[in-house]
Amino acid sequence: MKKYVLAYSMNPGLTVFTPEDLQALTHINLAFGLVKEGRLDIGQLTNIGLCEKFRDWNPDIKIILSVGGWGAGGFSTMAMTTEGRRTFARSCQEAVEKYGLDGIDIDWEYPCSDQADIDSDPRDRENFTLLLSELREVLGPRSLSIAAGAGEYFIEGTEMDKVAGLVDYVQIMTYDLRNGFTREAGHHAALRAGRGDHSGLNTVDMVEMFHKAGVPMEKLVIGAAFYSRRWTGVKNENHGLLQPAESTGQDGPDYSDITEEFIRENGFTKYWDQEAGAAYLFNGSEFISYESPEAIALKCRYVKEAGLLGLMYWEQGCDATHELLGVIGKELG
Repeated sequence: MKKYVLAYSMNPGLTVFTPEDLQALTHINLAFGLVKEGRLDIGQLTNIGLCEKFRDWNPDIKIILSVGGWGAGGFSTMAMTTEGRRTFARSCQEAVEKYGLDGIDIDWEYPCSDQADIDSDPRDRENFTLLLSELREVLGPRSLSIAAGAGEYFIEGTEMDKVAGLVDYVQIMTYDLRNGFTREAGHHAALRAGRGDHSGLNTVDMVEMFHKAGVPMEKLVIGAAFYSRRWTGVKNENHGLLQPAESTGQDGPDYSDITEEFIRENGFTKYWDQEAGAAYLFNGSEFISYESPEAIALKCRYVKEAGLLGLMYWEQGCDATHELLGVIGKELG
């Protein structure tokens, strides 16, 4: 079976797809629809009309509407009642039919958690399952998936064994593993644990976690990052890796911006962590974790070796070079 290659794309990113990109992809996830007043709202996806061109370039492409994203609330309140879930599911069905879409992807970040300053409730755990059940019913044979936070917090806030029976696949966001809450410089999207790293913040450990929670390996999709995380004020030892930092892991440059000129002008040196399968930059005080072509290729090979369904990435607009998708297409095409 052909492995899935899924591109998350925000509205501006939809304008940078090429015919060559479409040949490498099986799915495009339109990011994002939102929950507004209990219904689906896609007002910010002003470039959705480009999907017709994408289908001309690749008639087999599946175009999925992803709903939610970081800081997007409304899920908990909407999912609290039977009528709320039903109304939302019907609005999703209407959008799918109106725009000729192939399915819905729910990116609730996160059930039972208010860390993104959204509404939450302990009952989200059960209501998440009930919401997916309602969507499964109205979508019929169309695709239903979720984007899952890579951590124990997501497992604890959901009924993953039940969820696995309702969705076609689970996309684990195996990036931002070290993030804006982390004051230790390190890999944010590593394949495996590096030497001395006992945090469990890596792709392989996350896959094992979700598998143990009840998701079949053949329903799991891992994530790749086309952007970086940056720490400043990093202790100048071990090339900055696993060292304390003055800042948390902030948004770093997109892959497009990590050029040889950028590296030279900012005094960075490239490093490769063989054990972790991860690339990074360090200049004595600033640490940047990113996914290089080599790191992306290793993730693709892991998908095949572990029997996973595929690989998705965030986000199309972050790689104007199209180099990383080219690697994915070569490895998984």
